[in-house]
Amino acid sequence: MLIILRIPSTNQIMSTIDILDIAGTFVFAVAGAFRATRHHLDLLGIMVLAVATGVGGGMMRDMLLGATPVAAIQSELYLGVCLAGGVLVFLAADRVATQWNRVMIMDAIGLGVFAAIGGAKGMAFGLGPIGVMIMAALTATGGGVVRDILVREIPAIIRHDFYATAALLGGATLLLAEATGLNGTWQIVSAALVTSGLRFFAMTRNVGLPKAKLSDQSG
Repeated sequence: MLIILRIPSTNQIMSTIDILDIAGTFVFAVAGAFRATRHHLDLLGIMVLAVATGVGGGMMRDMLLGATPVAAIQSELYLGVCLAGGVLVFLAADRVATQWNRVMIMDAIGLGVFAAIGGAKGMAFGLGPIGVMIMAALTATGGGVVRDILVREIPAIIRHDFYATAALLGGATLLLAEATGLNGTWQIVSAALVTSGLRFFAMTRNVGLPKAKLSDQSG
């Protein structure tokens, strides 16, 4: 039997990344809007958290890089996707809650895509390795930090979950892929796969970073 392997073209891969970017924005927005319902916020509050979570990280990244107007404002598609996620949660919060495991799977995919795209933008602006990794983590997790601060919670990325760490390692993967000579598209693909893979592993195995242990006398 002759097996023919069809390797996708660069344009096909990039269009797939664009689709995943939009899907990730939507899922992040849904997660933000759902957090708003837990705090009993009204429709405006739901929309604010949806937008903040969906595009907040990318907006902070672009402002730090001086890439203004920021991408989320240049393309109103992203804001529209966030608002759509907010409307979905407003109309069907109970149904979204029953599908939360699927939302978290998509969230992990979105984390990988956002980390890869953020790191790649940092590289395009000539940042060093640490800067690239920070841009990867900021793009992937910045919106969640804004969301948590708005509802007066300790940001989840410093409280629990192997989340920001996965994004940082995704940025490191991007740098390694660039050093080994992979083209830009495959650099992004490899970084996204590593980030999402690490997040999936942490979710299924309940893996987290170690915490400092204090005795009862430490206060």
